[in-house]
Amino acid sequence: MKQLIILLLAVSTFSANAQNGRIINLTPIESLEGTPIYSKLTIEKNGERVYKPKFQYLENVSISKLVYESDGLEITGMMVRPKTEGTYPCIVFNRGGNRSFGKLLLGNAVMFGMLANEGYIVVASNYRGSNDEMGSKNSLDEFGGKDVNDVINIIEALENIEGADTERIGMYGWSRGAMMTYLALTKTNKIKAAVAGAGNADLTQIDRENMETGVYEEIIPNYMENKVEELEKRSAVFWADKFPKDVPLLLLHGNADWRVQSKKSLQLALELDKYRVPYKLIIFEGGDHSLSEHKDEVNQEVIDWFDKYVKENSTLPNVEFHGQ
Repeated sequence: MKQLIILLLAVSTFSANAQNGRIINLTPIESLEGTPIYSKLTIEKNGERVYKPKFQYLENVSISKLVYESDGLEITGMMVRPKTEGTYPCIVFNRGGNRSFGKLLLGNAVMFGMLANEGYIVVASNYRGSNDEMGSKNSLDEFGGKDVNDVINIIEALENIEGADTERIGMYGWSRGAMMTYLALTKTNKIKAAVAGAGNADLTQIDRENMETGVYEEIIPNYMENKVEELEKRSAVFWADKFPKDVPLLLLHGNADWRVQSKKSLQLALELDKYRVPYKLIIFEGGDHSLSEHKDEVNQEVIDWFDKYVKENSTLPNVEFHGQ
């Protein structure tokens, strides 16, 4: 009887895991016309509305709402891809914010469209607990806890997307999404290269009291009982030795960022350097949290990074001490 119970439990666990990444719904957005963002992207020309020159790439990409399974939950997200049929490398984008704050909107598709226009399939998750209209209402955002599985499982979802080259996947996170990227890199070997913007690599240094009282205390499990332990679990500076040494990481930060001070990326860079993890750090003088004054430069750095290490699969730099 005991063996039978163990077998049934094993089968049950296997069945649940087998569903992770299952595409539940993929709904194309046929047109942005009629959406609140459309007027900001277009101009009147010869009696009709057309995309502004800097947004004309949106004509070349398709946008879809995505629902996929993660740990038995229905997680919503977004996919943007080139309209031209073919096989493309992929980018997983990890959003910032917490709960419903920062959840994906059509405006995100504009940035994803820029990447898709360069020849990538881009997917992004709302994470569990976002209280969106299509699911995950009964689950909780743990700010780097079980919700990291939603990032891992959207990678699995790529296996079910036609034309997705799952041998070439990059990961791109901003703010909280950078933390999710750091965590995900220690849990999967399917990422070829990563980019992290304005990431908090040391949550134990609390620079903003409202982040502790309004976020950490409210949604991180066992926070009041095990504050230091829970924050260290989410702070990459404490486990930089766990980063894969074959995944180059691009760190972007502004030194005028009041939300997450640039010293957090500097500290992580020192730890990565210690363990010979390949990385590149760029600190933008006067840059804010979203590096809004440096968008064009940031976008080019990101595209160049993914093109080099994901699309072209270039040889990694030799980070061992060498030379004369």
